[in-house]
Amino acid sequence: MSEYDPFARDYDAWAAGMTEDVPFYVELANEADGPVVELAVGTGRVAIPVARETGKRVLGVDLSPAMLDIARARIAEAGVDVELRQQDMREFTLDEPVALVYCPFRALLHMPTWADRRRVFERVAAALKPGGRFAWNSFVFDMDIAASLQGRLRPRPDSSIWEYVEYDQTANRIDIRAWVGQPGVDERRLKLWWVNRSEWEGLIDVAGLEVEALYGWFDRRPFDEDSREFVWVARKPA
Repeated sequence: MSEYDPFARDYDAWAAGMTEDVPFYVELANEADGPVVELAVGTGRVAIPVARETGKRVLGVDLSPAMLDIARARIAEAGVDVELRQQDMREFTLDEPVALVYCPFRALLHMPTWADRRRVFERVAAALKPGGRFAWNSFVFDMDIAASLQGRLRPRPDSSIWEYVEYDQTANRIDIRAWVGQPGVDERRLKLWWVNRSEWEGLIDVAGLEVEALYGWFDRRPFDEDSREFVWVARKPA
């Protein structure tokens, strides 16, 4: 059992506020030659529209059996070409390289250490064709936002989920406790580790990739000091 299994049945409610990423990843997939890979595919929120809109095969990798069970049913209902694989993204490999690997909805923040993240980037680099792309997004840590959320019980926007959040700035970690419908009943727990810009750039460099673009949102607006989201596209040198 994965630690993410308890979130599976409520994942869509959890992710309800994130919709603008889908057209961005669809566009990248349209530009890729051949099949594409999604890391942390979850319930198929992004992979299904990518496969439907592009007509391409998507390989979806995830650690959670419960997430994959839901994704499998939804893929069958949608009739799209998505292959699912239960695997840790730190260990995934491909028989044939691809032109695009992407990791949506801040999923790389589930990696707790530099070594874990470096391993993912190295696996991605090995899986890419020369000229292939790796795309992902993550939030920009904001001290004011952290202070406003620290130790507060609040409803998650546009859902029936309640959250209690604590920030550990010595570990760059966010500890989340969540309940669906009623606080205190059927608790789920989750941890995220935030990453700053220089760390992302270091990971790109050590994996032998190059920065193609850094956007401040999925509409490809330039990243600046007011941006609250990193939207990265890295490329393997040709």
